[in-house]
Amino acid sequence: MKVPPALVATARCLWQWEWQRLMDGLAPADSAGNFQRRPSQFSGAALTPLVEQAINSQGKLCLIVGRSCPWAHRAWLVWSLRDLKELIELVIVEPDPKGGRWVFKEPKFGCYALTELYQLCNADGSSRATVPVLLDSGDANHSAKILNNESAEIIEILNLLPPLKNSLDFSSASNFELVKNLSDLMQHNVNDGVYRCGFARNQSAYDQAEHKLFSTLKKLDEALTNQGPWLGGTNLSFADVRLFPTLIRWEQVYAPLFACSRFPLFMFPAIWAWRAKFFDLPGVAPTCSPAAWRQDYFGSLFPLHPSHIIPAGPESIKELRILVNATIKP
Repeated sequence: MKVPPALVATARCLWQWEWQRLMDGLAPADSAGNFQRRPSQFSGAALTPLVEQAINSQGKLCLIVGRSCPWAHRAWLVWSLRDLKELIELVIVEPDPKGGRWVFKEPKFGCYALTELYQLCNADGSSRATVPVLLDSGDANHSAKILNNESAEIIEILNLLPPLKNSLDFSSASNFELVKNLSDLMQHNVNDGVYRCGFARNQSAYDQAEHKLFSTLKKLDEALTNQGPWLGGTNLSFADVRLFPTLIRWEQVYAPLFACSRFPLFMFPAIWAWRAKFFDLPGVAPTCSPAAWRQDYFGSLFPLHPSHIIPAGPESIKELRILVNATIKP
């Protein structure tokens, strides 16, 4: 039976209205339809006292991350690359799409969900329970306390903790000013930029975000071409750590789901080589979970993908390595 055009038009209007309501809960936007990231509650404090507190809490520190979250991935990378496993316990929470929350595989601090842990740590009732979280797990006389839940600040704290086996320092880039400028640029246009594309409420908001995203990738590619092998020159820097979680998810999530599809990543040859080099660093591959990324994004973001069909892709680190290290011929 042929569906009347008027019925189709009505259904489209109703779906558009409902989609906007769903997006309000998923990803807040400004009046122009641009995605706006919510601020973190446990952030903004002076880092020096937090670092001192973290050092004094060694043996009781806990880093909580989720596999699919790129912001948590940053902290996980620094934890792994600096080999902090004997100083800080790593806890991986799993997504609960139906409940819209992170949950523990096994109860932690008497909590089954991250929201309960936030409440235990006296979080504001209106704050979202996000990852990563750097936590002082307390002792018999003191309850658990959230030290920070802002990824950019957590990686600085982790960088200043004394490592056990190496002296890797992400703040020792040969060109500090360049690293800072690139970090600021990529934070808005790339790290947040892919979300500004995927969560744009209208064509204009998407067009602006998409243009900034790819123009910034071009600048990053030029920077790597001119002074690589890393974004800051000869040494790994925070800029590299901040960029990798976004670009390693590119083919799995952001290009197909968030419409970041103007150019494939191999069209930026210096970035393509940089990503492979970073992925091959000891300790990086175990932080990557391509199947979990696709499951969590395509299975959870209903307003962007109502069918919940999970696309095929690399299922293992070995398969992801083949993609990352592929030789692209012009």
